[in-house]
Amino acid sequence: MKLLKNKSGLSGTLTVPADKSISHRSIMFGAISHGKTTIHNFLRAEDCLSTVAVFKALGVTIDDDGEVISIEGKGFKHLQAPQQILDAGNSGTTMRLVLGILAGQTFHSKIAGDASLNRRPMERVMGPLRMMGGNLQGEQGSEFPPIEIEGGPLSAITYEMPIASAQVKSAILFAALQAEGLTTIIEKEKSRNHTEEMIKQFGGNISVEDKTITVSGGQQLVGQEVTVPGDISSAAFYLVAATLLADSDLQLKHVGINPTRTGILDVLQEMGADIQEGSVDSQNQAADLQIKAAPLKAVEIKGEIIPRLIDELPVIALAATQAEGTTVIRDAEELKVKETNRIDATAQELNKLGANIETTEDGLIIHGPTPLHGGTVDSHGDHRIGMMLQIAALLTDDIVELNNPEAINISYPNFFNDLASLI
Repeated sequence: MKLLKNKSGLSGTLTVPADKSISHRSIMFGAISHGKTTIHNFLRAEDCLSTVAVFKALGVTIDDDGEVISIEGKGFKHLQAPQQILDAGNSGTTMRLVLGILAGQTFHSKIAGDASLNRRPMERVMGPLRMMGGNLQGEQGSEFPPIEIEGGPLSAITYEMPIASAQVKSAILFAALQAEGLTTIIEKEKSRNHTEEMIKQFGGNISVEDKTITVSGGQQLVGQEVTVPGDISSAAFYLVAATLLADSDLQLKHVGINPTRTGILDVLQEMGADIQEGSVDSQNQAADLQIKAAPLKAVEIKGEIIPRLIDELPVIALAATQAEGTTVIRDAEELKVKETNRIDATAQELNKLGANIETTEDGLIIHGPTPLHGGTVDSHGDHRIGMMLQIAALLTDDIVELNNPEAINISYPNFFNDLASLI
């Protein structure tokens, strides 16, 4: 498809879609809690709907009237054996977190995804779950889905995370809530903490001291009312577009500002972006953001900030192509095991449009500023690569055509319409 063009800037007000990570977890916590959970502002995108479908297949009653999702929680002990293979679609979050829940059940189950998800590694989750006594097996003994799970009793462990991954951490936490004893997780770097926060919200006990997390098994969670804030990962595309396009003056409403997710704000502001925080909803960790066009300078992005902006790195790389100087991104190996290898895909596709980006083992070297031109690019089946390329297309007068644009439906079905409303 031909992508939208407009070099004059973005203006107006937009409410970005609900947070994908929190939407996933709200369904999971509602299902494993006792009593009713109601979810407001749920993200009805393909990934999150895969999570809904998985828990319906596990016997959980989930009703959606188009405004509010209601869940009749069963608790851990009353999930039902699925009658078919559980389908996680394209959602790595669904598969990896659900493995932690299924490992402690009393029944056999099997979970698979689409062709892309079935190529994504799961040993990073299966390894610690096996340490807890879980019986999980990948396809033909590999680490790739479909994954078979023979549920059974679990035991607490102390686990030092070899990588910073909220998905791995969350899978262990879901298993730990079912395990005998006190589980301790020691993070390499702090990653997004939505699971820890929701354990507290649903009445559980969890201790977090710096990078050490402890949680005891056998807890009973209680259904809650959840309001999902806007997704900063979706807001990221507008943050960068409004910064790069002259005469932009854009307001994004009720964007999630959980400190474990706001690395993109820190980096863009360090680069020189004009982003101001407006009215704050402290209960739901959200705020309005005002963005105006501003010139950018190169920075180095590495270390402990990487988990706080891992999903935003492709669009940050785009911003760096227009910044003065050479931007270096390090310690981002995790990008290789997303929906695609985002290190390679980001460089490959932006270089087609005139960028000057080199790949490294753990990141990117981006030389700027470089003018971008038209061309034909590909999402690689990755929603974030697809949306990043649409923002890149705004920076050129030439036509940019995107192959596989449907990947964007994974997290943001209305992306093109929303962007068009601001042009």
